[in-house]
Amino acid sequence: MADLEKIQTALGIHFKNQALLETALVHSSYLNERSGHGLISNERLEFLGDAVLGLFIAEMLYRTFAGEDEGTLTRYRSLLVRRETLSRLGESLKLGDYLYLGRGEDSSGGRAKPANLSRALEALIAAIYLDQGSEAAGRFIHRLFAADLARLEEMSAIADSKSRLQEIVQSRFQTTPRYNETEIGSQSGEILFAATVSVREDILGRGEGRTKKEAQSRAAQQAIDELGRHFTP
Repeated sequence: MADLEKIQTALGIHFKNQALLETALVHSSYLNERSGHGLISNERLEFLGDAVLGLFIAEMLYRTFAGEDEGTLTRYRSLLVRRETLSRLGESLKLGDYLYLGRGEDSSGGRAKPANLSRALEALIAAIYLDQGSEAAGRFIHRLFAADLARLEEMSAIADSKSRLQEIVQSRFQTTPRYNETEIGSQSGEILFAATVSVREDILGRGEGRTKKEAQSRAAQQAIDELGRHFTP
């Protein structure tokens, strides 16, 4: 069973209705093996949390980037609410340690699965919203996303680099870039990945990141820089 006191201490939030917090942590696989325990899965809370998160993220972006147009704000929002970001933030809260999982899901690495972590985070946001109110939910979201909000322009540039590299490579070499990734260890409790990007047999870029996609994107940016030094448009 999840240690509800421990997670509340870690979050800095004490729930008036402990059942809401517990429900936010219940994966459907747990109920498949334990019917009749009076629990429900976190899927309904996830549905609400997705909407609550979307509202507060939209407001944060609207206020922070007053000079940006709708298209840029939409791109920034997608970077913040995508599964990759949510699962990383869920991992930073150690949500996987508290999940109620079925035995099969648990044994197959369910506590570290991005889908489980991202869904649990959205469910947790909904639980905070229902139990503590919108202001508390907003404070939690602001605190959790502050670092990513501060580096959104960098994140956007990184995300765009793979598509830009593909356009360049297809135009100049009539082929597509190929990526390879390896796990290289951890830093401050986060797994790090290294990636290379090759065109035909030549490695044009290398990169590291907290996810495979981030490592690929950094490698792509290095490849773009490399091609820019050796080729004229």
